[in-house]
Amino acid sequence: MFDLVDFDDHEQVVFCSDKASGLKAIIAVHSTKLGPAVGGCRLWDYASDQEAVIDALRLSKGMTYKNAMAGLAMGGGKSVIIGDAKTIKSEALFKAFGQALNNLNGRYISAEDVNINTSDIAIANTVTPFVTGTEGKSGNPSPFTSLGTFLGIKAAVKYKFNRDDLTGLKVAVQGLGSVGYGLCELLHKAGAQLIVTDINQESLHKAEQELGASVVGLDEIYDQDVDIYAPCALGATVNDNTIERLKAKIIAGCANNQLASKRHDQVLLERGILYAPDYVINAGGIINIAFEEDYSAEKATKKVEEIYDTLIDVFTKAEQQNKPTGFIADEMARDIIARGGK
Repeated sequence: MFDLVDFDDHEQVVFCSDKASGLKAIIAVHSTKLGPAVGGCRLWDYASDQEAVIDALRLSKGMTYKNAMAGLAMGGGKSVIIGDAKTIKSEALFKAFGQALNNLNGRYISAEDVNINTSDIAIANTVTPFVTGTEGKSGNPSPFTSLGTFLGIKAAVKYKFNRDDLTGLKVAVQGLGSVGYGLCELLHKAGAQLIVTDINQESLHKAEQELGASVVGLDEIYDQDVDIYAPCALGATVNDNTIERLKAKIIAGCANNQLASKRHDQVLLERGILYAPDYVINAGGIINIAFEEDYSAEKATKKVEEIYDTLIDVFTKAEQQNKPTGFIADEMARDIIARGGK
C-alpha cells in the first residue's frame, strides 16, 4: 500500500466488508486539514482489488485539491464499492455501507458518484448521518457538475480562442451519463456541434434525436476533428495511446483523473493543447453539496459560477510561468491547504 505511486500520505485507508450484504468497499481519507473529508461513493466492477484501491487513492487526493480550489471548508476523501451495479445494489448493501461510515465517526462524509444515486444515499442515511447530497436538501449534484463544466469550457474557449460564444464549435463528448448528458444539453443550447460516444446505445440515440449529435464508436472519439475534447466517462483517457491522436485544442470535461500520468500534463503543454484541470472544472457538484444545510440553489449556482474565474486564473498563471495547467492548479491547491483555506 505505502509503495503505490498513488499513495500520497493519505491519513487513512479503510477496508470494509459485510458478508451478508456482499459489501466490499474501500474508504480513502486523503486530508482533513480544511475540514471533514467529503467526496462521493463510486460503485464499479473493478478488474482487481488493487485497481479499486488505486482509484480510491487517486480520487480522494483529487477531492482534497478540488475542495481547496473551490474554496470549501472540506477535506478530501472518496469511497468505492466493488461490484456490478446491475446485480449488487440492495437495501442491505447501502445500510452496511452506512454502518461503515459510522465507524469513521464523521472524518469522512459520502455522497453520490458513478452508479450511486440519491435514493441509494437515502438508504444509507437511515443508519448514518455521515452522508450528504440527500433528497429534500441539496439533492442530485449532477446538474451542478454539468453547469460548472460548461462554464469551464466557456472559460477555456475565452482564453484559447478569445471567444465568448460557443456557436459552431465542435465538441467531442466521451460519456453520456447524467453529468455528461447534462453538459451536452447546455452545449447544444449554446450552439455547439456535438460528436458523442458511450457504451449505452439508448443514451446515444437520445442525443442523436434530441440534440442533433453525431455518434461515433468508443475508440473513434479520439480521432475526431474537433475544437474541444470533453472526457466525461471514467479517467485516464488522455494517455500514451490517445494523446497523439487528439486534434482538439482544448481538453475540458467532467471526468475525474483525466490524465493517465502527470507527465501527460507537460505533453499537452508542448502540443499547444489547453487543459482545464479536472478537479477544478468538475467541482460544481461538490460545491452544491456544500450548501446541504439550509439549502439555497441560488447561492450554490452563484458559487459554481466562480469556476470560470478560477480557471482563467489557472490558465493565466500557467502561461506566465510556462508550466502545465495541472501543475499550476496543484501548486495553488497545496498553497490554499497550507494556509488553512485562507
